[in-house]
Amino acid sequence: MHKNRTCVDYNLRTTQYSGRVEDSYENSMMLFNNLEWMTTNEAAAYLRKSTNAIRTAVCRGHIKARKFRRRLYFKRSELDRLIETSTTIGG
Repeated sequence: MHKNRTCVDYNLRTTQYSGRVEDSYENSMMLFNNLEWMTTNEAAAYLRKSTNAIRTAVCRGHIKARKFRRRLYFKRSELDRLIETSTTIGG
């Protein structure tokens, strides 16, 4: 294993090669439960949207993001609150 790779990267990679979907799902849920701040890709996976949809929602002001070193970061509790307070329009 390379020095600059984290244990999380290694765990996700090994579950992908193991072929068991249940294990990779459980590991990804554990990963999301431990994250307070998410990148755009992680937030997109968490909300089950595309990264472009996340960026569009940020530009429209629907999702609050913080920028650090040219990257967007999202707080998991704010994403959860966004889902909990959303309402359905139409039929």
